[in-house]
Amino acid sequence: MTFLLVWVRALVGFTLIALVGCATQQASLAPQPLDSFARSGRFALRVEEPLSPAQAVQGGFSWRDANGRLELDLTNPFGNILARIEVTGKRAVLTQSNGVKLEALTPEELVKTAVGEAIPVKNLRTWLRSQTSAEPAMTRVSRDEQGRVASFEQAGWRVELSRFDASGPRLLVLSRQDDAKKIVIRLVVDGT
Repeated sequence: MTFLLVWVRALVGFTLIALVGCATQQASLAPQPLDSFARSGRFALRVEEPLSPAQAVQGGFSWRDANGRLELDLTNPFGNILARIEVTGKRAVLTQSNGVKLEALTPEELVKTAVGEAIPVKNLRTWLRSQTSAEPAMTRVSRDEQGRVASFEQAGWRVELSRFDASGPRLLVLSRQDDAKKIVIRLVVDGT
């Protein structure tokens, strides 16, 4: 398995964790009903490690969140589905383009199986909705001219939100740096 494929799986895992959201109380940046939500667009993931060439993957995403069911399609740049992720209150399923399925009771378990390690990011779902979770606390918060939160640090990630519409940010840039690697994920929303 190539390193790039591992990172595609890592992106899938990152998104799975995000789909489950946080069970903690949320502080809304722009109120929005939680029963139905849809966004689509493009993603780019770049991983840099010392003494290694940078690895990158990009494609599209289609996110549908309604009636307690979350569904995410990740596509390659040509529009072909790389993976479909479905999360309900009872299970999380990852279906790869070759038909192979991975299933677990929770998205966290599924990520551990798919990627081989736990990924601690649990907040993307709330960030896409212009919300933050109450725990862990946000730091280094900055706001735009309209008073919306434009950037902050939470759960080890630097989050930048911009190009807002009525549903939330249309551009999200997430970055994380540690001694071994730097990860940058860019989500550009161009549809609902």
